[in-house]
Amino acid sequence: MSTHIPTRRLTIPDLAAMKGRQKIVALTAYSAPIARLIDPLLDFILVGDSTAMVAYGRRSTLAMRLEETISHTRAVMNSTEHACVIADMPFGSYQASPEQAFRNCAQVLAETGCDAVKLESNLALAPTVAFLVERGIPVMAHVGLMPQFVNVMGGYKAQGLTETSAATIVEDARANFAAGAFGLLLEGVAEPLARRISEQSAQPCIGIGASPACDGQILVTEDLLGLGGQRKPRFVKQYADLAAVIRVACARYANDVRQGEFPELAHCYGS
Repeated sequence: MSTHIPTRRLTIPDLAAMKGRQKIVALTAYSAPIARLIDPLLDFILVGDSTAMVAYGRRSTLAMRLEETISHTRAVMNSTEHACVIADMPFGSYQASPEQAFRNCAQVLAETGCDAVKLESNLALAPTVAFLVERGIPVMAHVGLMPQFVNVMGGYKAQGLTETSAATIVEDARANFAAGAFGLLLEGVAEPLARRISEQSAQPCIGIGASPACDGQILVTEDLLGLGGQRKPRFVKQYADLAAVIRVACARYANDVRQGEFPELAHCYGS
């Protein structure tokens, strides 16, 4: 009689312990089929607010809703068993006050079972991070190019290219680490600056358009699979062109239906 050995999901302390030992591998996921496929390969999955653009075709991440975050995170949790899962808190769900942030983050953790939340957090929001951590909610802070600040930043522009911008990012990073963030996501940050922050921090720094010196990397899964549409950010390396594969498969299906070649009797019941 065989004994079933349950798979242990990676935890936030596991991720923290990888600092200086091994590179952390992460991707986004919004649906059960994708999450199920990538789960064994990753250290953590981010249910990003990029869902608003990738899954719903919206113009920015600002349109993501809390109930959607909960729904997609639950789907990812239900279909994975290895990777740590982090939910990206949507715009407007944590900025008003620490109490608002705790209420919404606690709801996400309670209703999905995910391991942590991610907040786009600058110096002003660091006290909110501290408020959450002190109450048992693990937080990954996101600095640099922050998509939820797109209207303030004037677009999706690389950050840290000037002394003033670099100083702001360093200040944001230090404040969030001091507040108790277990890790940092550095997006669209000048490479030398991202390298310096990663090398000087005791906590893991995850890069996206940052530096190979970061403790780990993350990409939007659809981007690396060639499903991200016409716009491909400079920091994306496309590993496959699934868009072409899907188009060919669907074209074959359409042709078979129109020619009466599908379905065959083998695809029918009681035949």
